Amino acid sequence: MAKMLLWSLYVSLLAVGGAVVRYRPQQVHLSANSNDEMTVVWSTVEDPKDTRVLFGTTRNFTREVTGVRQKFVTGPFTNRSQFIHRVTLRWLQPDTKYYYIAGSQIYGYSDLFSFTTWPLGESWSPTLAVYGDMGNRNAQSLPRIQVDTDKGMYHAILHVGDFAYDMNTDEGRVGDEFMRQIEPVAATLPYMTCPGNHEAPFNFSNYRNRFWMPGDETKRMYYSFTMGPIRFISLNTEAIFNMPLYGYESVVQQYKWLENELENANLPENRAKQPWVITFGHRPMYCSNLIGKLCMFLANPIRVGLPLFDIPGWENLFYEYGVDVAIWAHEHSYERMWPVYDTKVMNGSMENPYTNPKATVHVVTGSAGCQEGKTIFSGSYADWSAVHSSDYGYSRLKVINSTHLYIEQVSDDKGGEIIDEFMIIKDKHGSFRQ
Repeated sequence: MAKMLLWSLYVSLLAVGGAVVRYRPQQVHLSANSNDEMTVVWSTVEDPKDTRVLFGTTRNFTREVTGVRQKFVTGPFTNRSQFIHRVTLRWLQPDTKYYYIAGSQIYGYSDLFSFTTWPLGESWSPTLAVYGDMGNRNAQSLPRIQVDTDKGMYHAILHVGDFAYDMNTDEGRVGDEFMRQIEPVAATLPYMTCPGNHEAPFNFSNYRNRFWMPGDETKRMYYSFTMGPIRFISLNTEAIFNMPLYGYESVVQQYKWLENELENANLPENRAKQPWVITFGHRPMYCSNLIGKLCMFLANPIRVGLPLFDIPGWENLFYEYGVDVAIWAHEHSYERMWPVYDTKVMNGSMENPYTNPKATVHVVTGSAGCQEGKTIFSGSYADWSAVHSSDYGYSRLKVINSTHLYIEQVSDDKGGEIIDEFMIIKDKHGSFRQ
C-alpha cells in the first residue's frame, strides 16, 4: 500500500512538472521601438491564459504590464503549435537598467533578465554587433557575441537574415532550439532583424510569428527605426526574389515606401538629428563570391530592379538620398567595398577614400556560422572590392559622433582578432549628395 501511494505521488509530480514545462516561458527576446519602449516576446507550448511582464529598476519589480498572445502552428503539414506572447513596455527612463521576468500569474515566470534602455537624444555613440547567416549548428560567432554582450559592449544586435537553418525544420523544432540558443543575447539586447531566403518556407511564417519589429505589425517585413544619431532602414530583399508569392504590387509598395523613408530621412531637420542613414537587407547589391550569386552581375535585381516588370532597383535611391552604409549578408564571408555607385568607385579624398565618400559604402557580413559552411570567393575582384575574408566572424559598428562612423570585422578563426577596420568621415552633417 505504501509503495502504491509513493508511486501515485511520483506520477502526480511528473504530471505537474510536465504541465509547468509546457507553460514555462522560453525563447525570450527583445526589440526596441525607441529609447523609452521595449517589446518582450516569448513562447510557451500551451496557452497559460495570461501574458504579462513584471519589471523595474531593481529586482523588487514596481510595474506590471499585460500583453497579447497568439497560437502559432509551426507548419502547414503539422499539428505542432506554440503560443507567441508579446508585451510592450512603455514610458521607460532613458539610459536605465531594468530587470524583468515574463510569464503568467498561474504557471509562473521566466528566468530573471535585464536590459538597458538607450540614452536620450542623438548625441550618444551607439555600438552594435552585426551579422547574418547564423545557424543552430556551427554557430561559430555566438559564444564570442555572448561574451561581448555580457561585457556590455553593445546597445543592440542586427541579424541580417538567415536564422537557424532553418526555423521551420523538424516542424519548427530547429527554430525553437535556435531561439533558445540566442536567448542569453536576445533577452538582454534588442535583437533587430530582417528576413533572408532561409525564412521563405510557408510564406515566411516562422519569421513573421517569432519576430516583432517596430512599425511592422502588418508583417510586410520592412521597417525603420532611429537609434541616437542613426536612422536604420530594414529591407526585405526576398520580396523581389519571391515576386510570384508576393505579387507585383507588394514589390512596388516596398519601393515607394523606401523612397518615402529616404526622402524623409534626408530632410534637413531630420538629417541634422540622424546624420547617419544605414540600410540593412539580406541579399547584397555587390559581392565577389563565386557560385550562382546575382550580386556578381550587372543585372542584380536588388541594384537595378526588374526592367521587364518596370520595377526600379534600389541603388539610385541610395545614391540620390545619400545612404551612408548598406549592410548585407547571404554570402558566408566578409567583404568591404569602396564607395560605389553604378559599379564605379566614388572615393572621397585620395588619402582616405572614406573621407567624404561620394557614394554608399557596402559591407557584406554573413560569416557568423552555419552548417552550410563558407562561401568561396571568385578570386577575381572588381575595382570596387576593397577587402574580403572567408574567416568565420562578425562585424561591430560604432557611431563615434555625427561625422565619424567606425566598422571592424572580428575573426573567429583567428581567436577574436580584428582583421579589418575602417572609419567613414564626413566633414559636415547630412548626405554626400547635399
